[in-house]
Amino acid sequence: MDFETIKVSIDAQIGRLQLDRPEAMNSFNEKMHQEVQIAIRQLVDLEQVRVIIITGSGRAFCAGQDLKERAGQLDQIALPNEGTLAKYYNPLIETITHAPKPVIAAVNGVAAGAGANIALACDLVVAKQSASFIQAFCKIGLIPDAGGTWLLPRLAGHAKAMGLALLGDKISAEQAEKLGLIWQVVPDEQFDSEVQQLAQRLAQQPTYALSLIKQAIHRSTHHTLTEQLELEKNLQYLASNSQDYKEGVKAFTEKRTPLFMGK
Repeated sequence: MDFETIKVSIDAQIGRLQLDRPEAMNSFNEKMHQEVQIAIRQLVDLEQVRVIIITGSGRAFCAGQDLKERAGQLDQIALPNEGTLAKYYNPLIETITHAPKPVIAAVNGVAAGAGANIALACDLVVAKQSASFIQAFCKIGLIPDAGGTWLLPRLAGHAKAMGLALLGDKISAEQAEKLGLIWQVVPDEQFDSEVQQLAQRLAQQPTYALSLIKQAIHRSTHHTLTEQLELEKNLQYLASNSQDYKEGVKAFTEKRTPLFMGK
């Protein structure tokens, strides 16, 4: 896959999407929006890809929207259904959330604005110890977007979400971990190997079951307990009819490591 603003590779069932505008802290311009949208959907659709990593080049994960590109457009009024959110960010967040395979955000540096919320929308967020997160929107008179107002209170709770959004303070990766925003902080020198090991581990798991787990957890936020129990029953029926379930049970009885095919 050849692109101008991103790098995409596939190796050993792991798809890797690297935002590659380091001179602009991997902020999104129109071209990057277009390429990321194409690449992430291709990776989701490829059967041989069983886990996706999203990361950045250089010292940043992603600084959000490239405001320099917008500098000459501030006098233009964009209708909501014609804006960047409707066209790019919202579909990207939906694609990550509903992807039938795990998505890892490997946060290698600062994640700001929409860049922070793209990371938080991923299933597992692993960050370098030197990385940081900032809900920078209020600094320029905007509200958190790219799912920020939905993600923050669910991950960190109401009070912390308000503080992060209203103050726009930069927080360290360690603070983000303590708040429950991310899964793991890794020393910088171990970051690449830890992310790779995590991706390899997920790639060997029962991918179909993982997709059902994602569905169950995401839908739980809108359900009563009774509704969620019904959903669990229905999804468990699907899981129990998969090839991977049969392999898992067989491997358990034979006292060996299962060889899951993701089906």
